[in-house]
Amino acid sequence: MAKWQKQTVKLKENHGWRGKPGYNVFVMDRGAARFNYPQDWVVLPGEGDELGTIKFHDRQPPDDECVLAVSYMRFRPEIDLSVAPVGVLLKHVIEDDEREVISRGEIVEEERAGLSLAWVEMKVIDEIERREAFSRMCLARGLHNIQSLITFDYWVEDAEQMRPVWDEVLSSLEVGWFITDPAQGPVIH
Repeated sequence: MAKWQKQTVKLKENHGWRGKPGYNVFVMDRGAARFNYPQDWVVLPGEGDELGTIKFHDRQPPDDECVLAVSYMRFRPEIDLSVAPVGVLLKHVIEDDEREVISRGEIVEEERAGLSLAWVEMKVIDEIERREAFSRMCLARGLHNIQSLITFDYWVEDAEQMRPVWDEVLSSLEVGWFITDPAQGPVIH
């Protein structure tokens, strides 16, 4: 399992970090993945996985009602990832999902500077509580052959308050934008 190390840094004056009010900026491995998440959520390492997953909960587990998770993989530079578009890869991921899927939305794809992403929403039956839940998955590929998987699971009745969280995560998402000095943040030219 990857080593978990949470670090909070005092930001320098005129730093480059910008987050939406009510959100914190999460940076994984100096910029392998970066996005905004609700400032009062609990951040914990994933347990028992080899990818070094980080999980965000709306409350301390087991009292949480949702979980947002992120992991990433770094591919060797000589691997040409363009032959496997993120939308195609995500389609394979959801086809292999072993949960009881009630419905599956269309895959949404987006291209922006230095980022290709694809995401989908599914309605599933939670295997433990036997309740309907939404499960969203995003596969994003950025600079330096970095690929990130983000998942977000929440109860159907919480959809109205959780969908804006997902929207903020995706709109603020950057993958492979490495930061030299975390206290300074991204350098804007």
